[in-house]
Amino acid sequence: MEAAAGGPSMRGTVDDGAEAEAGELLPFLALGARADLQAAAVRHVLALTGSGPGRALLGRQAALLRALAELAASRAPAPACDAARALVNLAADPGLHEPLLAADPGLLARLLGRALDPQWPWADEAAAALANLSREPAPCAAVMGVLEAAEPGEPALERLVRALCTPGYNARAPLHYLAPLLSNLSQRPAARSFLLDSDRCVIQRLLPLIQAADSSVRRGGVVGTLRNCCFEHRHHEWLLGPEVDILPFLLLPLAGPGDFPEEEMERLPVDLQYLPPDKQREPDADIRKMLIEAIMLLTATAPGRQQVRHQGAYLVLRELHSWEPEPAVRVACEKLIQVLIGDEPECGMENLLEVQVPEDVEQRLQQLDHHEQEQCEQEQQVQEGPALP
Repeated sequence: MEAAAGGPSMRGTVDDGAEAEAGELLPFLALGARADLQAAAVRHVLALTGSGPGRALLGRQAALLRALAELAASRAPAPACDAARALVNLAADPGLHEPLLAADPGLLARLLGRALDPQWPWADEAAAALANLSREPAPCAAVMGVLEAAEPGEPALERLVRALCTPGYNARAPLHYLAPLLSNLSQRPAARSFLLDSDRCVIQRLLPLIQAADSSVRRGGVVGTLRNCCFEHRHHEWLLGPEVDILPFLLLPLAGPGDFPEEEMERLPVDLQYLPPDKQREPDADIRKMLIEAIMLLTATAPGRQQVRHQGAYLVLRELHSWEPEPAVRVACEKLIQVLIGDEPECGMENLLEVQVPEDVEQRLQQLDHHEQEQCEQEQQVQEGPALP
C-alpha cells in the first residue's frame, strides 16, 4: 500500500538545500509543538514521501524519522493521520526499512499496538505500514519477534486474527491491511504453526473472508495466508477433511454460473451446486492465481490429489480455463488440470513437495517457465493493443 501524499510530490533530484530544509522541520514535528505549525510540517513531510528522492532524503534524517513515528502514535488528530500516512509511504520503500527501524527501535511494537487498538482511528494505516515493512524477510522476522514477545496471556497473533475476523472491531478503521500483514507473517514457520493449530480453529475463521466483498486487499491477504499454510503438507489431510473442508472455499471464487449436466453437478461439493446464473468469479486476477496455487499445493500428496479429484475440482477448473482472460492465470490453471488428469507419479515420488529435482532438469524447467512467461506477456500485449505514441 502507498498512501496518497497530501501535497505536490518532489520532482527530479533533491537540491543541496533540501537536506537543511528537512532538518529545519524537526522542531515543528515535536509532540509539544504548536498545533498549526505541526500540522503544516507533517503535510510537508507527507508530500516528500510521494517521490523517490523525497523518501531517500527523509531516510537520511534519523531524528526526523523518529519524531514522525512518535507523532503517528500521538493523540493529535490531523498530524497523527498525516504522519501515519507518511509512514505507510516510507515503509513501501524496501530501501528505507533499515533506516526506519534503526531510527526508532520501538516502531514495530508501537505500530502493532495502534493497529490492534479498537479505538484508534488510523489503525488501518498502522496495519498498512506493518504490511509494507513485513514484505522483506528481516523486518518480517522482527515483526514476528515483537508478536512473540508481547504481553503474557492471549497471543498477539490471536489478537490480530480476532481483529481481522470481527466485524466492527474498530468502528473507525476497516482493518483491511491486517490481512496482507498476516499473509506476510505466514511465511514464517512459527506463524504457520499457530495458524494450523487444530485446537485454535484459526483457519476456519479465515475461510469466510475469501468472499469479503468490501475489499480485494482483505481477500488477497487471506488467500495468501491460506496458500502459505498449504505448503505444510503434513496438514493437508486435516485441511481437506471435514474439520476444515478448505477445498469448496477455494473453488467457489473460481466458479461461474452453475450450468453443469446433472451427472457432473452431483460430483461437486454441495456449496458449488446449482449456483445462480449471475454468479461472478473473483474479479482480481492475482487472487485467482493464488487460489489455484493453493489448490495445486494441496495436490502435492497422493491422498490430497485423490481428495481434490473426488470433490470435482476439475469441473470448476475446466470452466474457469474456458473463461479466464489473463494468460498467466490460464497457464496456472492448465498446470493444475494436468496434475488432476495426469498419471500418478512413480513409486517414491508421490509427494511432489519432497521430490529432489536434478539440477539440469530444474534449469530446463526454469527455461520453460521463462518461455511461458514471455508468451503470457505477448498475449497480454495483443489483448491490450498497441500503445499510443
